[in-house]
Amino acid sequence: MNAEKILRLSVPLLVLSLLAACGGGGGGSSGGSASGSSPVTSSSSSSSSSGGTLPEPAPLPAGETAPTEADAVRFLSQATFGPTATDLATVRGSGFRNWLVAQMMAAGPNYSTGYSTDVHTRGLKDFCAEYSFPSEYYQKNCWTEYYSAEPISREFYRNAVYGKDQLRQRVGLALGQIFVISNAEVSGTYGLRDYHQMLLDNAFGNVRSLLGAVARNPAMADYLNLANNDKTAPNENFARELMQLFSIGLCELNADGSLVGGSCKATYDNNGVREVAFALTGWTYPAGGVSPWGSSGWKNPTYYRGQLLAVPAQHDNAKRSLPGGGELAAGHTPDQAMDAVLDALFRHPNIAPFLGKQLIQHLVTSNPSPAYVARVSQAFASGTAYGIGTGQRGDMKALLAAILLDSEARGDSKSAADYGRLREPAQFIGGMMRALNTSTDGAGFFYWWGDEFGQSIFNANSVFNFYPPDFPLAGTSLVGPAFAIENPNSTLARYNLSNSLLYWGGLGAGSFPGATGTQADISGWLAKADNATTLVTDIEKLLVTGGLPADIRAAIVDAVSAWPVSTTSSSWRTDRVRAAFYLILASPEYQVQR
Repeated sequence: MNAEKILRLSVPLLVLSLLAACGGGGGGSSGGSASGSSPVTSSSSSSSSSGGTLPEPAPLPAGETAPTEADAVRFLSQATFGPTATDLATVRGSGFRNWLVAQMMAAGPNYSTGYSTDVHTRGLKDFCAEYSFPSEYYQKNCWTEYYSAEPISREFYRNAVYGKDQLRQRVGLALGQIFVISNAEVSGTYGLRDYHQMLLDNAFGNVRSLLGAVARNPAMADYLNLANNDKTAPNENFARELMQLFSIGLCELNADGSLVGGSCKATYDNNGVREVAFALTGWTYPAGGVSPWGSSGWKNPTYYRGQLLAVPAQHDNAKRSLPGGGELAAGHTPDQAMDAVLDALFRHPNIAPFLGKQLIQHLVTSNPSPAYVARVSQAFASGTAYGIGTGQRGDMKALLAAILLDSEARGDSKSAADYGRLREPAQFIGGMMRALNTSTDGAGFFYWWGDEFGQSIFNANSVFNFYPPDFPLAGTSLVGPAFAIENPNSTLARYNLSNSLLYWGGLGAGSFPGATGTQADISGWLAKADNATTLVTDIEKLLVTGGLPADIRAAIVDAVSAWPVSTTSSSWRTDRVRAAFYLILASPEYQVQR
C-alpha cells in the first residue's frame, strides 16, 4: 500500500518534470609518476585528502544582515555542487562575500599525479599487450586505466562530494565545458588529468593566463590539431575554435551580450581564421614521447606532459592580420605570434560578454538579463567587483564575484518563469550525494550512469560540449542549455539513481583496487521521522530554494505519513526518510535550480 502510494505520487512528479523540460525556466601541474598503475583513492581516504586547507570565513561584518536560509540555499546551489547543513550554517554566519574570499583561498584537492605516461613514452606498438602490469586487474582493464577519462571521472565525483574548495570544483566543471577537450579524441589518462588540473589551477587567476595555458596545452593541441601544424598548409581547426568557442564568438556583441546593431555582424571571416592558423604554426609536442615508427623530422611524437615546444624553423613568420584588427609584423617567433593572437582576443570587446554570460548560465541562470551581463562585463574590464579582484582586466575572482553577488543572483524571491537552470547531470549527481551524506569512490558515473544521463564527464561528443549555450526551449523565447541532453530516458535515470541510493543499498564496489562503491547515509535524519511534516519541511529547506508548492508539499507529507509509526520495529523511520528524500529529489522544484 505505502509503496503504491509513493509510486502514484512519483508519476505526476515525473510528468511535471517533463513539462518543465518542455517549457519551464530553466599553468597546470606537470609533475607525475611514471609508475605502471593508476591511482585509486577509497571514499574514506578521499574525504580526508580532498579538502585541502580551507581558511575559516570571517564572521559577518558589523551591520551586515545575515543571509536568509532560502538565499543561502540558492547561493550554495550556484557556487557549490549542493548545500549541506554545515555549509548553510557557515554561509549564514559569515555572509556571501566572506565565504567567497575564503573559497578563493582554499587549497586542493588536486587530481592525482600518478597516472602513467608510459602509453606515450615506451614506444610500444601495443601498450596493452606488451606492458608488464603491476596486477592482473590493470592488464585486463588497460584501456580504462591508462587511456580513458574514467579514472579521473572517479576523482571528479569524489572531489564534488568531499572537496572543501567547492567553488573551485564547480567553476572547474564550467570551464571544462567551455574550453572543451574530450576523451573521444584524446587517448591518455595522464594528459586528460593534466589538462583539467590546469583548468582548476586557473579558476581564480586571469582569463589571459587561462587562454595561454589552454593554447599551449599538448592535449588540446592534439584534440584540435594544433600540434605539428604545417606552415605551408596549416590545419585551421584550433584557430577557428579558439575564436568561435573559447573567446569572442561568431557575432559582434555589446557589453550586455546583445547583438551590435540588432543583427549578427561576423567577428571574423574565413580569411581571418586562415591568418590565425598561419600565425600559430611551428608547435610540436614536448620532448619525451616515443614512436614505434621512428622520427618524423621536426615533429615530436605524441606526448601530453608539459607545454608545446616551439620550432621557429617550422613557423610561418609572414605579416598576419590579428582578430579584431591590427597586424602582426613579419619576422615574429612562434611565441610572439601566439601571444599577439591571444592578446588581441583578450582585448576584443566581445570576450567579456561572451565568456561572462556563459559562466552565468553554468552557475546561476540560463537566461540572464542584459543588465546582469553588462555588470559582469564591467567587472571583467575593471578587474574588481564587490571589493574582490586585483584590478587587472580579466581577473577571474572579480568575474565570479560579479556573477554570484549580483542582485539578479541574490534575493529570496526568484519566482520569474525565466529564472534558473536545469541541474545538469554532474551537478544533480554531486548535489544528491552531498545531501544524502554519501560515501563514494566516484565509480559508475562514467560508463554506466554517464551514458544514461548523456554526460560522461571529460568525454563530450565534440568541442561544442554536451550541450550548447543557446539551446532553445520549445514554445518559448527562452534557452535552456542542459535541456539539450534531457529527455524521458534521462529523466527516468535521475529517479533510478535516487532509487538505487535510497532503496537498493547504493552502487556496488567495482573490481579496481580500493573500490568501495557508493552508499547513502540517512541516519542523521531518522530522529526527525516522528513528525512527517517536520521531516519533509527540513529536507525541503536544504534542497529546494523557495520551497515546494503547497499541494506538492502536502502530497509528499501524506505519502511519508503513510508509513505508520510502529512500537515494534524502527524500519518505519527509515522508510519515511527514504520516501521524503526520493519524492523531493524527484520534484521539478529540485531538478530546476532556482
